[in-house]
Amino acid sequence: MHAVVQSLIIWTVHLVSSLGYYGIFIGMTVESACIPLPSEAIMAFAGYLTYKGVLQFWPAVIIGTLGNVVGSIIAYYVGIRGGRPFLERYGRAIWFSHKHLDVAEKWFLRYGDWSVFFGRLLPVIRTFISLPAGIFRMRFGPFVLFTAVGSLPWSFLLVYVGKKLGPRWDSVETNFRPLTYVFLALIIILIIWFLRKNRDKKL
Repeated sequence: MHAVVQSLIIWTVHLVSSLGYYGIFIGMTVESACIPLPSEAIMAFAGYLTYKGVLQFWPAVIIGTLGNVVGSIIAYYVGIRGGRPFLERYGRAIWFSHKHLDVAEKWFLRYGDWSVFFGRLLPVIRTFISLPAGIFRMRFGPFVLFTAVGSLPWSFLLVYVGKKLGPRWDSVETNFRPLTYVFLALIIILIIWFLRKNRDKKL
């Protein structure tokens, strides 16, 4: 399995280095369409290229976010049209994991529409959360909105960290998970603060 992951990282690096912004878009679209490319490698390497001056910071962030949205829409419609039976039949071709979908479904059933937003910030769940959103027929407008809003900080953080690490960008993929949970906790705190502040204003 480790060899497969390393091969995927090498492929994504080649994709982004060869195609630049187009490579970022393709890689993040594929990742969000439930084909588990390592988004940490895609966007951290993009950050490294901004460090070298090959790419610009904000275009890399925005294009990564757009790729997330497009790939998530594909997965959303796969969930609507085919659902679990489709995945159980054809999922092996894209390294589909039943366990990962089970986790994503539990998240969606527990947190509803908000799971799409928070799920975009978590490793593994972010790749599969669009499927249960489609299977359980989440409204399309909120789905796209929550996907975009959740994908933007993820892309921003990865590009930023990749830029700061420079030549050591590849350490992001193996050491990023603890930072992800800290980042998610901060996002949750900010949302709770915002909701309470607006509730107090209404009262």
